[in-house]
Amino acid sequence: MSDFSHRLIAWQKLHGRHDLPWQNTTDPYAIWVSEIMLQQTQVAAVMGYYSKFMRRFPSIESLASASQDEVLQYWSGLGYYSRARNLHHAAMTIMSEHGGSFPQDFKAIQALSGIGRSTAAAIVSFAFKEAQAILDGNVKRVLARHFLIEGWPGLPRVESQLWQLAQSLMPAEDVVAYTQGLMDLGATLCTRSKPKCAQCPLSVSCQGLLQQRVQDLPALKPRKAIPTKQVTMLIFCYEDKILLEKRPANGIWGGLWSFPEGHDNLADNVSMLNHFGVTAQAGMRLPKLTHTFTHFKLDISPQTFRVIKPNAKLNSSSSRWLSLDEAIDWAIPAPIRKILQSLQKAVTL
Repeated sequence: MSDFSHRLIAWQKLHGRHDLPWQNTTDPYAIWVSEIMLQQTQVAAVMGYYSKFMRRFPSIESLASASQDEVLQYWSGLGYYSRARNLHHAAMTIMSEHGGSFPQDFKAIQALSGIGRSTAAAIVSFAFKEAQAILDGNVKRVLARHFLIEGWPGLPRVESQLWQLAQSLMPAEDVVAYTQGLMDLGATLCTRSKPKCAQCPLSVSCQGLLQQRVQDLPALKPRKAIPTKQVTMLIFCYEDKILLEKRPANGIWGGLWSFPEGHDNLADNVSMLNHFGVTAQAGMRLPKLTHTFTHFKLDISPQTFRVIKPNAKLNSSSSRWLSLDEAIDWAIPAPIRKILQSLQKAVTL
């Protein structure tokens, strides 16, 4: 065992995290769900979602037999919704191809939807104590600083170098403590900003610290200007209900429910009433809302309409009239929930 892994394991056993909801179990299903939720999402944001999700879907079978709408409903607000769709699809694959039991083979796990090399490694490490190296964002940061790895980790050359390091450092024993230790160190001490180097068990050998380069590493992704897109959303209000549409499976918010999209020009939006087969009067425009995605920003302009005569055919698998309370708990994106909450507040004032 290298000095690096020895010190990390000793630190994790004394100072690491031991009471997270998905720890202290070898159930691969519970570990899998947590690892998917934790992709690009901080622990604090995942905690409540994980507990609620596991209460509703306590097994692979319960997840596989649920509808995608319901799975997305329990994911609503957590973001990166392809994770939930892949989780659901993988659960169905496990039922059909693996007899309902989570596979133990490393390559078979990677073949499941939404599971990459690092996620599969975390699952087999925690569930089966198999020595497989992980390389998530936290680990990349720890390794880049400690071994003075130059370049943005997203570059194939740099990522390959980091993978080689991660594999060479992997101990043959105490796999769980080592893997968890890497995650804990990156999340609690070796953070992107204000790292706590004085408390780090690896500080004596950290080349980034010794050369005063900690804040420079890892190198940031080359910045590009983020474009801004505009969209007008039509809020059809009928008595105490509003209309939601199910979005296409592909694209942003795939499979979630949202308001119909319209045009900037009010006259064009009025003409869209024929498309929905409703009789309505234009109401107020709600305050503009900006939502930031990974690659662009979306400026949302909500336009309300008071529906006088609804179209009964709109209650279908792709569109639905819902009360505000129902809609807020539906499978909807976070900015749509914000708009609904503002409408709910206006109604109660």
